[in-house]
Amino acid sequence: MVDIFKALAEENRLRILALVMEGEMCVCEIEDCLNMTQSNVSRHLTALKKSGILASYKKAQWTYYKIDTNFIEKNEDLFVYLTKELKQLPCYVNDKLKRDKCKLQDLCDCNMKI
Repeated sequence: MVDIFKALAEENRLRILALVMEGEMCVCEIEDCLNMTQSNVSRHLTALKKSGILASYKKAQWTYYKIDTNFIEKNEDLFVYLTKELKQLPCYVNDKLKRDKCKLQDLCDCNMKI
């Protein structure tokens, strides 16, 4: 439980989590939406994954992140709380608009069929 709250105790991680709660995302999409460097995004994603909040998988050279289903099952009340409260972040509306635009652009061809 401590690892979960440590991971949630950083604003950029909350922003990432809010985006990923809308649906899985590639690292390059998160970088673009939040205007962050790859190394910075990767550091935050690593913390969220190590805490068990996020899961990832690779597709060609791209890594996708999504909410870990085990996290949802084991922390149902917290997940419901986060689903509601992350939308109250001051940057949420702008981040969500960027996410929607990003998904339409297909930035890295990460949706290509392999």
